[in-house]
Amino acid sequence: MADQDQAEIRLEFARLKQEHADFDVAINAMIATGCDPLQVQRMKKKKLSIKDRLRELEDRIIPDIIA
Repeated sequence: MADQDQAEIRLEFARLKQEHADFDVAINAMIATGCDPLQVQRMKKKKLSIKDRLRELEDRIIPDIIA
């Protein structure tokens, strides 16, 4: 993998990691204020999709090594 591709993947990974943390804070705030449970569920689903994308990017950064 080219160095530039690796750098772009790492940049996107860092951005998504921050977005994931932001969703976590937002969800906790929504729960604390007694927000609509359906909205909380939607936010959790978005957070989960970000987590899945993070795993995909992590797999591209650190390939599996068969021992």
